[in-house]
Amino acid sequence: MKKFPLHWQILVALILGILYGAFLGEYTGYVDWMGDLFLRALKMIIIPLILSSIISGVTNIGTAENLGRLGLKTIVYYLSTSTMAIVTGLLFVNLLQPGVGADLGFSKEVEELGIMQQSFGQILINIIPTNIFESFTQASMLSIIFFAILFGFFINMTSEKSRTFLTTFFDSTFEVMMKITMFIIHFAPFGVFGIVAYQVSQSESISVLAQSMGLYMLTVLLGLSVHVLITLPLITRFVGRVNPLKHFKAVTTPLLTAFSTSSSSATLPLTIQAVENNSGVSNKISSFTLPLGATINMDGTALYECVAAMFIAQAYGIELTFVQQLIVVVTALLASIGAAGIPMAGLVMISIILTAVGLPLEGLGLILAVDRILDMFRTATNVWSDTCGAVVIAKSEGEILKV
Repeated sequence: MKKFPLHWQILVALILGILYGAFLGEYTGYVDWMGDLFLRALKMIIIPLILSSIISGVTNIGTAENLGRLGLKTIVYYLSTSTMAIVTGLLFVNLLQPGVGADLGFSKEVEELGIMQQSFGQILINIIPTNIFESFTQASMLSIIFFAILFGFFINMTSEKSRTFLTTFFDSTFEVMMKITMFIIHFAPFGVFGIVAYQVSQSESISVLAQSMGLYMLTVLLGLSVHVLITLPLITRFVGRVNPLKHFKAVTTPLLTAFSTSSSSATLPLTIQAVENNSGVSNKISSFTLPLGATINMDGTALYECVAAMFIAQAYGIELTFVQQLIVVVTALLASIGAAGIPMAGLVMISIILTAVGLPLEGLGLILAVDRILDMFRTATNVWSDTCGAVVIAKSEGEILKV
């Protein structure tokens, strides 16, 4: 099984799940428990993963003094491009409506939408928790993310002894959580099989299922294409005054590596090497912007999370107002910041979005089935955005580049 790539395992599980649900639907009780266990495992790791990930990322940025002008430019660029990516995905998912009218076997009644029942002002107030441990138990994701950012920032304000200890502690915790996450991801094929078999058995038409997921994938890929081929090149050309085509050729190797491994973290050494040697960015800029980008700049992941959440809402027949969609945008942005640079990290992060806006996690089933395929495209998008940010910021600092 180790020699059989995970994405092929998941695709095989998807096919077997469809066949099982279609022809042995009355026996899905023997296999749907695998999907339930997989979803429970995902829920188990959501809070510790997001907490350790964000705190580790913020503390490794450095002190407030080290942020300075360079840090401000970097963060503004990353937040801006991620927001543009999310809005692009939101436009396409509202235009194509991939989940509307799709009977995917989602028979669960959604009685409470949690955050959806609150006013926007109340949501902003509730981001600041009165009891962080209560937020942990109730999975109040926006409050947890806010606390993690605040905690990570003020770790750098403590004494050297405390700062070293806490930074090491949360770095180690995040590393452990990534190991646990990868362990759980290995069981994804079984989870996909159980979930898809059950959903297909509840669905009247497999053709509707295939058509709906095809439109969902098309929506994600169209959004990513616009962001990769139009938005980022325009920023590179007119803001950074860099030739986007030459820069693309300079970073081809890390982009192909990111596409094949689906891991921005594993690609990071190649990304730094290509940006420095081929694009001509100094080590001062690349060593700061690229590792930070691998942590908080997830344009492709953010776009995917927004589209996936909207797709599930449409599949359940839930109408989201403009304000509610804005909440999805903000939550997708915050969740993408905490996404780990590992394969299928977006799978864990999308569960954060669904929990935050009160959508059923069962909707992950079909998205899970095609996640690994889309993961390759969105990881390459993440790395492409990182490299564009490095050259734009280097140019703004007055550096002379090779592209």
